[in-house]
Amino acid sequence: MEQAIIKAACALGAGLCMGLGAIGPAIGEGNAVGKALEGMARQPEASGNLRTNMILGCAITESTGIYSLVIALLLLFVF
Repeated sequence: MEQAIIKAACALGAGLCMGLGAIGPAIGEGNAVGKALEGMARQPEASGNLRTNMILGCAITESTGIYSLVIALLLLFVF
């Protein structure tokens, strides 16, 4: 009985981890790409610098989602 409760809690925790851990990076990346495209449309000569910074920022933001995926997989398959 206790093992089933632990498995259920791990599954619930993994679901919450991915649910909350994926929403933040998705909103952040969407906002960053939208603002970068807006900046590129306003100043086309700065598009190279904006694109580089946008890709770097999206890579850093995406690492948060990957960390939450790793934690969710650990919760599911280790415990």
